[in-house]
Amino acid sequence: MNAQKLSQRLQTVATFVPTGAIVADIGSDHAYLPCYLVQADIATAAIAGEVVKGPFESAVRQVQKEGLSEKITVRLADGLAAIKLEDHVDTITIAGMGGPLIASILEKHPEKLQTVTRLILQPNIHAKAIREWALSHQWAILDEEIIEEDDKIYEILVLQKGTMQLDEIELLCGPKLIQRKAPAFVKKWQREQENWQRILQSIEGAEQTTDIETKRQELARQLHLVEGVL
Repeated sequence: MNAQKLSQRLQTVATFVPTGAIVADIGSDHAYLPCYLVQADIATAAIAGEVVKGPFESAVRQVQKEGLSEKITVRLADGLAAIKLEDHVDTITIAGMGGPLIASILEKHPEKLQTVTRLILQPNIHAKAIREWALSHQWAILDEEIIEEDDKIYEILVLQKGTMQLDEIELLCGPKLIQRKAPAFVKKWQREQENWQRILQSIEGAEQTTDIETKRQELARQLHLVEGVL
């Protein structure tokens, strides 16, 4: 992977960036995504934010190598602290982290979202945490995608400002993804079902405490919910 040829995961994220956007890529690593977006004339300018010094330095080198220092600013900062209001960022991408971590990044600096109209989020796990954050912060799901790459399954959530209602299964699995039932979606939730069934079997012989019974009921309910959409 490089700035000209992204992974399928990042390429899918890129397809949701509006033409003419000013993008902040949080947790940018080598800054491949912002470099690609600017070179492809999708983004007019970008911020590459990185909290770890090593990846930050890699991003700086990459931007310089691509000759994009005038259009891409690399900042060493924690999450959305990389964004300044005068940047006029309208699109934020956060890819390759857990859903709860992405939600906590969005939660930490809400003032940085004032000019933002689109969030493109790619959690590696627990996308539900992002849907829960969106529900409670007046963001709505514009689109969702699910892909398989190198035997790993990734979800991409695209949010815009607005309100929405999600029931329990939509919160867990994603309303757009449920509608489409792509092969990667079916595979993901079949894997989850198998994992939950293994856990249920392992706790059958355990001492039946209140916590164990609560866990058993939760797993049984999730199995029932997912069975209804596959």
